[in-house]
Amino acid sequence: MTALYEAQGSARFDWLRPATDDALARRDLFAMASFPLLPWCNRIREGRAHFGGREIAIRAGHPAGPSGRHPLHGLGWLRPWRVAQASANEARLELAVDADAQWPWRFEASQRFELLATQLRCTVTLTNRDTVPMPAGIGHHPYFPHRPGTQLQTATSAMWRGDSEVMPLALEPTREVAQLRGGVRLSELDLDNNFAGWQRAARIEWPEEDRALVLSAETPLDFFVLYCPSGADHFCAEPVSQCTDAINLADRHGPAEVGGAVLAPGETLSGTWALRSAR
Repeated sequence: MTALYEAQGSARFDWLRPATDDALARRDLFAMASFPLLPWCNRIREGRAHFGGREIAIRAGHPAGPSGRHPLHGLGWLRPWRVAQASANEARLELAVDADAQWPWRFEASQRFELLATQLRCTVTLTNRDTVPMPAGIGHHPYFPHRPGTQLQTATSAMWRGDSEVMPLALEPTREVAQLRGGVRLSELDLDNNFAGWQRAARIEWPEEDRALVLSAETPLDFFVLYCPSGADHFCAEPVSQCTDAINLADRHGPAEVGGAVLAPGETLSGTWALRSAR
Protein backbone atom coordinates (compact mmCIF):
# COMPACT_ATOMS: atom_id res chain seq x y z
CA MET A 1 0.00 0.00 0.00
CA THR A 2 1.41 3.40 -0.96
CA ALA A 3 -1.08 5.95 0.44
CA LEU A 4 -4.45 6.52 2.08
CA TYR A 5 -5.77 10.04 2.42
CA GLU A 6 -8.84 12.25 2.65
CA ALA A 7 -9.26 15.29 0.43
CA GLN A 8 -11.50 18.27 1.12
CA GLY A 9 -11.29 20.80 -1.67
CA SER A 10 -7.60 21.48 -2.20
CA ALA A 11 -6.63 20.24 1.29
CA ARG A 12 -5.29 16.73 1.77
CA PHE A 13 -4.89 14.80 5.01
CA ASP A 14 -2.85 11.59 4.92
CA TRP A 15 -4.22 8.85 7.16
CA LEU A 16 -1.18 6.72 6.36
CA ARG A 17 2.33 7.93 5.65
CA PRO A 18 2.42 8.34 1.84
CA ALA A 19 5.18 6.78 -0.19
CA THR A 20 7.23 9.39 -2.03
CA ASP A 21 8.04 9.25 -5.74
CA ASP A 22 11.67 8.59 -4.81
CA ALA A 23 10.71 5.70 -2.50
CA LEU A 24 8.58 4.17 -5.25
CA ALA A 25 11.41 4.52 -7.76
CA ARG A 26 13.82 2.84 -5.33
CA ARG A 27 11.21 0.20 -4.40
CA ASP A 28 11.98 0.97 -0.77
CA LEU A 29 9.62 -1.27 1.20
CA PHE A 30 10.41 0.51 4.47
CA ALA A 31 9.05 3.74 2.94
CA MET A 32 5.64 2.42 1.89
CA ALA A 33 2.35 3.16 3.68
CA SER A 34 1.75 -0.47 4.74
CA PHE A 35 2.68 -4.04 3.88
CA PRO A 36 1.52 -7.56 4.84
CA LEU A 37 3.16 -9.76 7.47
CA LEU A 38 3.23 -13.49 6.67
CA PRO A 39 3.94 -16.40 7.11
CA TRP A 40 5.32 -15.01 10.37
CA CYS A 41 5.03 -11.60 12.08
CA ASN A 42 8.00 -9.40 12.88
CA ARG A 43 11.19 -11.21 13.94
CA ILE A 44 12.46 -14.78 14.27
CA ARG A 45 15.51 -14.98 16.52
CA GLU A 46 18.58 -15.31 14.28
CA GLY A 47 16.28 -16.64 11.56
CA ARG A 48 16.34 -20.12 13.08
CA ALA A 49 13.59 -22.41 14.40
CA HIS A 50 12.47 -26.04 14.26
CA PHE A 51 8.93 -27.25 13.72
CA GLY A 52 7.53 -30.67 12.89
CA GLY A 53 10.92 -32.10 11.99
CA ARG A 54 11.71 -29.27 9.56
CA GLU A 55 14.20 -26.45 10.05
CA ILE A 56 13.59 -22.77 9.35
CA ALA A 57 16.85 -21.20 8.23
CA ILE A 58 16.47 -17.66 6.88
CA ARG A 59 19.60 -16.75 4.96
CA ALA A 60 21.78 -13.77 5.75
CA GLY A 61 20.75 -10.69 3.83
CA HIS A 62 17.04 -10.97 4.61
CA PRO A 63 15.92 -7.60 6.08
CA ALA A 64 16.79 -7.73 9.76
CA GLY A 65 16.48 -5.81 12.98
CA PRO A 66 18.95 -3.54 14.78
CA SER A 67 21.48 -6.32 15.28
CA GLY A 68 21.25 -7.52 11.69
CA ARG A 69 20.60 -11.07 12.96
CA HIS A 70 16.83 -11.34 13.30
CA PRO A 71 14.92 -11.38 9.97
CA LEU A 72 11.92 -9.13 9.79
CA HIS A 73 8.27 -9.30 8.73
CA GLY A 74 8.03 -12.64 6.95
CA LEU A 75 8.31 -13.35 3.24
CA GLY A 76 5.16 -11.87 1.73
CA TRP A 77 6.26 -8.23 1.77
CA LEU A 78 9.36 -9.10 -0.26
CA ARG A 79 7.55 -10.92 -3.09
CA PRO A 80 5.62 -9.63 -6.12
CA TRP A 81 1.86 -10.17 -5.74
CA ARG A 82 -0.52 -10.85 -8.61
CA VAL A 83 -3.50 -8.52 -9.05
CA ALA A 84 -6.37 -11.00 -9.23
CA GLN A 85 -9.16 -8.42 -9.26
CA ALA A 86 -9.34 -4.62 -9.17
CA SER A 87 -12.00 -1.92 -9.36
CA ALA A 88 -12.46 1.65 -8.18
CA ASN A 89 -13.11 0.57 -4.57
CA GLU A 90 -11.84 -3.00 -4.26
CA ALA A 91 -8.71 -5.01 -5.03
CA ARG A 92 -7.55 -8.56 -4.45
CA LEU A 93 -3.88 -9.54 -4.53
CA GLU A 94 -2.61 -13.12 -4.56
CA LEU A 95 0.72 -14.77 -3.83
CA ALA A 96 2.07 -18.32 -4.20
CA VAL A 97 5.36 -19.34 -2.58
CA ASP A 98 7.16 -22.66 -3.02
CA ALA A 99 8.96 -24.39 -0.18
CA ASP A 100 12.72 -23.84 -0.02
CA ALA A 101 15.62 -24.16 2.40
CA GLN A 102 14.56 -21.00 4.24
CA TRP A 103 10.85 -21.69 4.74
CA PRO A 104 10.26 -25.40 4.07
CA TRP A 105 6.49 -25.21 3.47
CA ARG A 106 4.56 -24.29 0.34
CA PHE A 107 1.85 -21.68 0.89
CA GLU A 108 -0.54 -19.27 -0.80
CA ALA A 109 -1.76 -15.91 0.45
CA SER A 110 -4.14 -13.13 -0.49
CA GLN A 111 -4.98 -9.56 0.46
CA ARG A 112 -8.40 -8.07 -0.17
CA PHE A 113 -8.82 -4.29 0.13
CA GLU A 114 -12.27 -2.71 0.29
CA LEU A 115 -12.57 1.09 0.26
CA LEU A 116 -15.96 2.11 1.70
CA ALA A 117 -17.44 5.54 2.38
CA THR A 118 -15.85 5.95 5.81
CA GLN A 119 -13.36 3.10 6.13
CA LEU A 120 -10.77 0.86 4.53
CA ARG A 121 -11.04 -2.87 5.20
CA CYS A 122 -8.25 -5.36 4.51
CA THR A 123 -8.48 -9.13 4.82
CA VAL A 124 -5.27 -11.15 4.86
CA THR A 125 -5.34 -14.91 4.27
CA LEU A 126 -2.65 -17.57 4.46
CA THR A 127 -3.21 -21.15 3.23
CA ASN A 128 -0.95 -24.13 3.81
CA ARG A 129 -0.43 -25.85 0.43
CA ASP A 130 2.14 -28.27 1.77
CA THR A 131 1.70 -31.92 2.78
CA VAL A 132 2.39 -31.43 6.50
CA PRO A 133 1.33 -28.91 9.18
CA MET A 134 2.87 -25.41 8.95
CA PRO A 135 3.38 -22.75 11.65
CA ALA A 136 1.60 -19.54 10.69
CA GLY A 137 1.28 -15.87 11.56
CA ILE A 138 -0.42 -13.01 9.74
CA GLY A 139 -0.82 -9.27 10.15
CA HIS A 140 -0.22 -5.88 8.56
CA HIS A 141 2.33 -3.14 9.12
CA PRO A 142 0.77 0.33 8.57
CA TYR A 143 2.83 3.50 9.00
CA PHE A 144 0.95 6.52 10.36
CA PRO A 145 2.13 10.16 10.34
CA HIS A 146 3.43 11.34 13.72
CA ARG A 147 2.60 15.01 13.94
CA PRO A 148 2.87 17.32 16.98
CA GLY A 149 0.35 16.25 19.59
CA THR A 150 -0.52 12.89 18.01
CA GLN A 151 -2.21 10.64 20.57
CA LEU A 152 -2.92 6.90 20.76
CA GLN A 153 -5.36 5.04 22.99
CA THR A 154 -5.64 1.25 23.08
CA ALA A 155 -6.32 -1.45 25.67
CA THR A 156 -3.97 -4.39 26.20
CA SER A 157 -3.15 -6.59 29.19
CA ALA A 158 0.66 -6.72 29.04
CA MET A 159 3.72 -5.70 27.02
CA TRP A 160 6.61 -7.88 25.94
CA ARG A 161 9.66 -6.12 27.33
CA GLY A 162 12.50 -6.49 24.83
CA ASP A 163 16.27 -6.56 24.79
CA SER A 164 18.57 -4.17 22.92
CA GLU A 165 17.87 -6.11 19.71
CA VAL A 166 14.08 -5.78 20.14
CA MET A 167 13.64 -9.47 20.93
CA PRO A 168 11.06 -10.35 23.64
CA LEU A 169 12.28 -11.18 27.14
CA ALA A 170 9.30 -11.03 29.51
CA LEU A 171 5.57 -10.28 29.38
CA GLU A 172 4.70 -7.62 31.98
CA PRO A 173 1.88 -5.16 32.85
CA THR A 174 4.22 -2.22 32.26
CA ARG A 175 3.73 1.52 32.70
CA GLU A 176 3.24 1.80 28.95
CA VAL A 177 0.23 -0.52 29.13
CA ALA A 178 -1.44 1.89 31.58
CA GLN A 179 -0.45 4.93 29.51
CA LEU A 180 -1.91 3.50 26.34
CA ARG A 181 -5.10 2.39 28.07
CA GLY A 182 -5.77 5.95 29.17
CA GLY A 183 -4.49 7.58 25.98
CA VAL A 184 -1.02 9.06 25.61
CA ARG A 185 0.87 11.51 23.44
CA LEU A 186 3.23 9.51 21.30
CA SER A 187 6.00 12.03 21.91
CA GLU A 188 6.15 10.59 25.46
CA LEU A 189 7.00 7.10 24.17
CA ASP A 190 10.00 5.42 22.55
CA LEU A 191 8.88 1.87 21.81
CA ASP A 192 9.26 -1.10 19.50
CA ASN A 193 7.25 -3.64 21.47
CA ASN A 194 4.58 -6.32 21.25
CA PHE A 195 1.43 -6.27 23.39
CA ALA A 196 -0.75 -9.23 24.41
CA GLY A 197 -4.39 -9.18 25.44
CA TRP A 198 -5.22 -6.55 22.83
CA GLN A 199 -8.89 -5.60 22.65
CA ARG A 200 -8.54 -5.23 18.87
CA ALA A 201 -9.18 -1.49 18.69
CA ALA A 202 -6.97 1.61 18.80
CA ARG A 203 -7.91 5.27 18.49
CA ILE A 204 -5.41 7.65 16.88
CA GLU A 205 -5.93 11.40 17.20
CA TRP A 206 -4.24 14.35 15.50
CA PRO A 207 -5.65 17.20 17.65
CA GLU A 208 -4.04 20.04 15.73
CA GLU A 209 -5.80 18.89 12.56
CA ASP A 210 -9.01 17.93 14.40
CA ARG A 211 -8.78 14.41 12.96
CA ALA A 212 -9.18 10.97 14.48
CA LEU A 213 -8.98 7.42 13.18
CA VAL A 214 -9.98 4.07 14.65
CA LEU A 215 -7.93 1.00 13.85
CA SER A 216 -9.95 -2.14 14.49
CA ALA A 217 -9.34 -5.83 13.92
CA GLU A 218 -11.02 -9.19 14.16
CA THR A 219 -9.68 -12.38 15.70
CA PRO A 220 -7.10 -13.94 15.24
CA LEU A 221 -5.43 -10.51 15.11
CA ASP A 222 -5.31 -10.49 18.91
CA PHE A 223 -1.85 -8.97 19.35
CA PHE A 224 -0.64 -5.42 18.84
CA VAL A 225 2.75 -4.00 17.93
CA LEU A 226 3.67 -0.37 18.52
CA TYR A 227 6.75 1.01 16.81
CA CYS A 228 7.14 4.60 17.96
CA PRO A 229 10.76 5.78 17.65
CA SER A 230 11.54 9.00 19.46
CA GLY A 231 11.74 12.02 17.15
CA ALA A 232 10.46 10.21 14.04
CA ASP A 233 7.76 11.63 11.78
CA HIS A 234 5.93 8.29 11.68
CA PHE A 235 4.86 5.41 13.90
CA CYS A 236 3.44 1.93 13.33
CA ALA A 237 0.39 0.41 15.01
CA GLU A 238 0.21 -3.18 13.81
CA PRO A 239 -2.59 -5.76 14.16
CA VAL A 240 -0.96 -9.20 14.24
CA SER A 241 -1.80 -12.80 15.17
CA GLN A 242 1.39 -13.54 17.09
CA CYS A 243 4.17 -11.84 18.97
CA THR A 244 7.76 -11.56 17.82
CA ASP A 245 9.59 -14.93 17.76
CA ALA A 246 6.41 -16.76 18.74
CA ILE A 247 7.61 -19.98 17.15
CA ASN A 248 10.62 -20.12 19.49
CA LEU A 249 8.67 -18.95 22.56
CA ALA A 250 5.76 -21.36 22.20
CA ASP A 251 7.41 -24.12 24.24
CA ARG A 252 7.61 -21.79 27.27
CA HIS A 253 4.47 -19.67 26.90
CA GLY A 254 0.81 -20.27 26.12
CA PRO A 255 -1.23 -19.15 23.09
CA ALA A 256 -2.63 -16.12 24.93
CA GLU A 257 0.92 -14.88 25.51
CA VAL A 258 2.53 -15.53 22.11
CA GLY A 259 -0.28 -16.38 19.68
CA GLY A 260 0.43 -18.07 16.38
CA ALA A 261 -1.34 -20.93 14.63
CA VAL A 262 -0.60 -24.32 13.11
CA LEU A 263 -2.27 -24.93 9.75
CA ALA A 264 -3.04 -28.44 8.57
CA PRO A 265 -2.53 -29.12 4.85
CA GLY A 266 -5.16 -27.11 2.98
CA GLU A 267 -6.16 -25.06 6.04
CA THR A 268 -6.44 -21.25 5.89
CA LEU A 269 -5.74 -18.56 8.49
CA SER A 270 -7.65 -15.32 7.84
CA GLY A 271 -7.82 -11.96 9.60
CA THR A 272 -9.51 -8.64 8.85
CA TRP A 273 -8.48 -5.18 10.02
CA ALA A 274 -9.95 -1.78 9.22
CA LEU A 275 -9.29 1.94 9.41
CA ARG A 276 -12.31 4.18 10.06
CA SER A 277 -12.62 7.92 10.25
CA ALA A 278 -13.73 8.96 13.76
CA ARG A 279 -13.74 12.75 13.60
